[in-house]
Amino acid sequence: MADITMPQLGETVTEGTITKWFKSVGDEVSEDEPLFEVSTDKVDSEVPSPESGYLAEILVDEGETVDVGTKLAVVSSEAPSGDGQAKKEQKAEKADEEEEEDAEGAETAEAQEDEEQQEEDEAAEEEPEEDAKEDAKEDAKAAEEAEGGDEEARPAKAEAETKESKGQTKTEEREKPKEEAEPKAGDDGDGRGGGKVLSPVVRKLLAEHDLDPSQIEGTGQGGRITRSDVLSYIDTGKSKTPPKEKEKEKKAPSREKKREEAPSRPAAPAAKAGADDEAIAFSNIRRRTAEHMVRSKSTSAHVLTAIEVDFENVDRVRRAAQSEFKEREGFTLTYLPFISRATIDAIEDYPHVNASVGDDELIVHQRVHLGIAVDLSFQGLLAPVIHDAEGKRLRAIAREVHDLAARARAKKLGADEIQGGTFTITNPGGYGTLITAPIINQPQVAILSTDGVKKKPVAVELPDGTDAVVVHPVGVLALSFDHRAFDGAYASAFIARVKEILETRDWSQEL
Repeated sequence: MADITMPQLGETVTEGTITKWFKSVGDEVSEDEPLFEVSTDKVDSEVPSPESGYLAEILVDEGETVDVGTKLAVVSSEAPSGDGQAKKEQKAEKADEEEEEDAEGAETAEAQEDEEQQEEDEAAEEEPEEDAKEDAKEDAKAAEEAEGGDEEARPAKAEAETKESKGQTKTEEREKPKEEAEPKAGDDGDGRGGGKVLSPVVRKLLAEHDLDPSQIEGTGQGGRITRSDVLSYIDTGKSKTPPKEKEKEKKAPSREKKREEAPSRPAAPAAKAGADDEAIAFSNIRRRTAEHMVRSKSTSAHVLTAIEVDFENVDRVRRAAQSEFKEREGFTLTYLPFISRATIDAIEDYPHVNASVGDDELIVHQRVHLGIAVDLSFQGLLAPVIHDAEGKRLRAIAREVHDLAARARAKKLGADEIQGGTFTITNPGGYGTLITAPIINQPQVAILSTDGVKKKPVAVELPDGTDAVVVHPVGVLALSFDHRAFDGAYASAFIARVKEILETRDWSQEL
């Protein structure tokens, strides 16, 4: 019997989401056969079974996110009795019952706490009233004793009556704000907020922080708002600025405050599916790609520069070596390994393209970790990384590009294999594109697009100095770069160097 746990799919990965189980309880599974698919914030991967047997129990359903090392399932050597799922459901029901009991206990404790606080507040409010009444009684008694026909004692009695009247007036004034004050938004004036009973302590907190009770979700019995609910709401930062702070801000407004208060452009409303539309939920990788691209556009000052390259020098070597290369390596030799090798060598001359923008500084990386963007059958995009690419020759680069792309599409990459890139190449040229403006893969500062290579008439100079028109394979290389890191002249010089290496190097020596 073997326990199946959430694997560590990278050094920085701490949790994963089960997106699909390939087997059901009772199914037979072979060693290394895909058992489930897991999605992390870095990569989607199919996880194989560590041994052969039968899937006896599934403990984590599809869609659930758990920490690395969490027990997910059990594989046994014998066929299960069929109650693996039932046991799981029983455990889930028991856990739900325990959660409900805990919640009820917490609500009871909160209710008792609020009742005690309410009694204390009411007692505190009644004490001044009793003191005032007691003072008035003592003064009245003294006046009566002195009255005994003495005219001079009458002012004492009048003074006592006045004090008693004043005591009653003060008591009424204290009660009046609670009973007659204009109710807040969402408060109907009788100690209720949005139809919910509010204790004195809760009303006090709401008033101090200028809060609308209808905006606070109550966790007390019957949905009542408790003191803890108000404090939690305040901790989230949703409360308005206290009056004293408002006065300070009015007296000395800061530049930062003015910038914060400046009107911002409203976000575009989300589109809604119509009756004739189909709404397709974003997959995990689609969602991550969207977030990363939007963040990149808002981070980097994107600029595009492009150059046309004559691939005749590359193509001549590629055609001559194609048969031998495919027979030996098992795949076709494309233009991409040549472009990758030329880019790596050009980075040596223009190292600032292999960098990241730090805190008011440019961090230039001494090693080249080359990312290669891979399309996942139109369902998403990954950029697996060739680490330490500066020390690898053409054939080694070709092998890694092919291997990483194949494993990316088969969802067999580890998170570490798509991390740490310092420069990226994207290759839409297989579709015959003319020029592409790619989005920078953060935190890098540049990305190179290799567009379609097509045969075109090209003017060449003959050995005798005359010109001739010949047909050569020609394509465009387009570089998106971050203008914060360097300027257009530097970017243009870099891409021109890539062109020069492709058109002039003796590539036969690389193979």
